[in-house]
Amino acid sequence: MATNVQPINFAKALGFNSEAAAVVFAILYAPLLGWYVRQSFVRPTFVHFVLVFFCIIRLAAFAIRAALISLDSAGQNINILIADEILFGVGYFSLLYSAYTLVLDLEIIAGRPESDNPIIRLTKNRRLFRFALTVAVALGIVAASSNNGANSTTNQALHKASTIIFLLLTILQAFQTAILTKIEIEGMGHGKERRDNEPFGSRHAMSILLLVSVLLLVREAFATATVNNTFKQNNEHFWYPLMALPEILVAILFATPGLVPRQGEIQPRYPQVNNQV
Repeated sequence: MATNVQPINFAKALGFNSEAAAVVFAILYAPLLGWYVRQSFVRPTFVHFVLVFFCIIRLAAFAIRAALISLDSAGQNINILIADEILFGVGYFSLLYSAYTLVLDLEIIAGRPESDNPIIRLTKNRRLFRFALTVAVALGIVAASSNNGANSTTNQALHKASTIIFLLLTILQAFQTAILTKIEIEGMGHGKERRDNEPFGSRHAMSILLLVSVLLLVREAFATATVNNTFKQNNEHFWYPLMALPEILVAILFATPGLVPRQGEIQPRYPQVNNQV
């Protein structure tokens, strides 16, 4: 007697349950995307261009996540689930690199002299940082795209390596933010004052970027703590407040008026900056 075997709904098996949450986040990213598209024309900078890419990726990822939950045919398609996981990994590249680039740009504007320490100079090499991010993303993509159970040990090792690289780069970004904040505080102590006519983002740039760093660290700390437990990592009671929420809060903070400097403010002080972007 033949028995009907029910197809596996991979999305639900991983803990994807809240369609409403996915839809809400997709809706929230829509105006952010519009804002950064506008800023890319009004204040064309590398940071704004990257944030446009980030918002597109996140909007698409949450739309796919909503489809995975609401449509059984989508939830049962492992390829769609893999595509969603890849989009989330690629998106974090954009967010972290935006934070890293913005800190270096503000350091240039602050007029801080180049360090003679070769290690410090190495940590400020944008190409090297971008290469490390690319490696992390590539490892994550390989781990996700071959996640069919045949090479589970290899996939887990690749996923862990990707997560650790992201964590180290996030810590590096937070460290550079803390150093620049210390320099600004010392400058204020030596009589350097903020001008009242400066935009809010410019006057409080370091406070905003410190908050950005904390949010990114929360995101990566959770990802690292649950790297060996996929089901716990995808548990929506943890995933949304510790992964999704910090990301969108960072994207909102980057929209603070005056936070991202104009390219013209950076170029005259450091002409080779475009070559390192």
